[in-house]
Amino acid sequence: MPEQIQQKLVEDEMKANYINYAMSVITSRALPDVRDGLKPVHRRLLYSMHGMGLKNNKPFVKSARIVGDCFRYHPHGDSAIYDSLVRMAQDFSLRYPLINGHGNFGSVDFTTPAHMRYTEARLAKIGEELLSDIEKNTVNLIPNFDASTQEPVVLPSKFPNLLVNGSSGIAVGMATNIPPHNLTETCDALVALIDNPDISVEELMSFIKGPDFPTGGLIIGTNGIKNAFITGRGKIIVRARTEIKDKRIIIREIPYQTNKATIIEEIADLVRTKVIEGIRDIRDESDRGGMSIVLILKDSANPEVLSNQLFKHSQLQSTFGVNMLALDKSRPVLFPLKLALESYILHRKEVVTRRTQFDLEVSQKRLHILAGLSIALQNIDPIIVLLKKAENAEVAKQSLTANYNLSDIQSQAILDMKLQKITGLERERIQTEHDELIKFIAELKSLLDNPKRILGIVKDEAIEMKTLYGDSRRTEIIQLDNEADLILESKDLIQEADVVITITKAGYIKQIPLVTYRQQKRGGRGIVGAATKKEDIVEQMFITSNHNTLLVFTNLGKVHWLPVFHVPEISRYGLGTALVNLLQLVDGEMISAVLPIKNFSDPLFILFATKKGVIKKTSLSDFSNPRRGGIASIKLREGDNLVQARLTPKNLEIILASKNGMAVRFSDKDVPSVGRNASGVRGIKLDSDDEVIGMEVALPAGFLLTVTENGFGKRTEISEYRLTRRGGKGVINIQTSERNGKVVGIKTVKENNEVMLMSENGIIIRTNAKDIGVVGRNTQGVRLMRLDQNDKLTTIARVIMNNLEAKDV
Repeated sequence: MPEQIQQKLVEDEMKANYINYAMSVITSRALPDVRDGLKPVHRRLLYSMHGMGLKNNKPFVKSARIVGDCFRYHPHGDSAIYDSLVRMAQDFSLRYPLINGHGNFGSVDFTTPAHMRYTEARLAKIGEELLSDIEKNTVNLIPNFDASTQEPVVLPSKFPNLLVNGSSGIAVGMATNIPPHNLTETCDALVALIDNPDISVEELMSFIKGPDFPTGGLIIGTNGIKNAFITGRGKIIVRARTEIKDKRIIIREIPYQTNKATIIEEIADLVRTKVIEGIRDIRDESDRGGMSIVLILKDSANPEVLSNQLFKHSQLQSTFGVNMLALDKSRPVLFPLKLALESYILHRKEVVTRRTQFDLEVSQKRLHILAGLSIALQNIDPIIVLLKKAENAEVAKQSLTANYNLSDIQSQAILDMKLQKITGLERERIQTEHDELIKFIAELKSLLDNPKRILGIVKDEAIEMKTLYGDSRRTEIIQLDNEADLILESKDLIQEADVVITITKAGYIKQIPLVTYRQQKRGGRGIVGAATKKEDIVEQMFITSNHNTLLVFTNLGKVHWLPVFHVPEISRYGLGTALVNLLQLVDGEMISAVLPIKNFSDPLFILFATKKGVIKKTSLSDFSNPRRGGIASIKLREGDNLVQARLTPKNLEIILASKNGMAVRFSDKDVPSVGRNASGVRGIKLDSDDEVIGMEVALPAGFLLTVTENGFGKRTEISEYRLTRRGGKGVINIQTSERNGKVVGIKTVKENNEVMLMSENGIIIRTNAKDIGVVGRNTQGVRLMRLDQNDKLTTIARVIMNNLEAKDV
């Protein structure tokens, strides 16, 4: 009987399939695991070589054989497997190669390695450490792709390979780029973290100075390193190591992942096009002894000036963008330095615990057998008689079990015992082994009962790895007093421009150039301004300069600090980047307000308004040094949330509006200035079913623009809102009729202002404020935006210069 055909929308089917594909790429191909620092293909290669017995003291085997065996675990093309094998054998790709290669495995010139039928390989000694104790049930095994065998989910990894060798990869919608680090420094930091779990990142940096690239070079400045270690993201400037000698510039080391041949061609082009003048000849004198690119200079050339020009115009100075993204239980997570080390320690703690449990079970089984052998040796003569009389082995086994109270396992061990065991020396050895096993079992049980001792073993093994494989740094770090001219994240190196920042309810943020949006008349359809998930809506949108700093206030009353140029620039159709990857938010923490700040020393104040009508004023200077993880901005009462924060100067008037269409206008003189941890005073008296939806500055000769969820709104002169004392119920602001719906936002505007409106479905319209009719308070207003069915207006923003309230008052 034919299967029934199911009706499905093509777009729904494509979305579902693409999501499955994306998750497969993320978890099964492109990102490493934080525990062993390996992607699946690398893990499968090492496990396959382990199963083939290719230890570092065994003969080399053709790479083609290794690739063929790896097919049992990795159902992809042979070139993908071989490329991964080659990379793990290249001493210019990995700081500590995991595979010993024999033959042509490529070069720093990016020359192609020989075919797999010509090259040979085996595990490096340090590579074996990743697989140490894997046979002792230290990690979980899962069926391979066709369930014909099993493969490990992760390797035991006796050293933190993710940090030591780094990783890079591009998934769907995300990428990782983790630099390698020095093994000695990493192990020292690991030991320090075990000894002091509360150690700070700054203290860890006294052990791990920064990345340590296999190609050496120089790291210029420490700002990028610090950002990477604290946040998981940063930009590190890497420069070639050069020396000036006899009118020659000799390049000894080049930045990591740059091509020597390409650099030589690049310098030649710079000389040919006269971008750089003063170089007479270029020679590549590199050999087995090391790299040596010699630039012969003209007599009139200044070597120092030429060096700086080369760093500016060529890949002799490059930027390594750190993005420490790895998998934690199949979930992509951005790992700062401390979190990466903590995750590795948890992994090793589990490995040591499972290894100890395995050894305990094996020892107990062996002790059980030894106890049976001891009984047999004590009664050897009658047992020999018993065995002689037995008709067969099964009868003998049953007789031993019955007569001497032995288990089947013990009886079988006695039957398997060689006659030499009855000699005096062998009997003494069995007793010695028995006594030693009792002590060993007691030690294993003591370990399992004491987690601190398990951590002590993890610490001892880290010291052992340092002793066996540790070496000196190859990459030198140059400290600078002023890094503004070198760190590419500096706002001075970014062209200033106005951008639109959008933030969704689910916590996705992005920036888009303001010029993307064309001006339209009111009542139009608008353009797509932001892609959203079905269950997500765009909640906040504002315009600012990319040179400013964002003060990000959350519903829990915390404030976080974020430079605008750290916000990724994504197209109108892009969803954005999750704020949890940019800020350290806790569970349940959502964005309530974001303020662009140019100078924290400005004599300004921040006004806060909460859902329950509380208002508070605090000096801007109190927020000049936010700490990692955020700092308190207001003390909230139980059940209350921060709704809005506004940047204002002194002595102005405030309008608070509620969702039921009420508004109150009062002077900020009524609001005392208090510290960050204060709770504030009552701003508006609310009905039980009402709440504050917005707070605005009452601009002189301005208008209050009010919009409702059904796309209607109006402008009303500020003068129509009489000035009262704070804490009153206020006056009617707009009719919240069935046609209008509830109020979703207010903005104070002038005739020359433009506004942008956005709906739940991400539709944006940009229009002049003067095109919106001016009517009284107690009215319904006009249509501002034509909405689709089931769509709601959610957001209003002014197209203005930064800090409008401060400039216009």
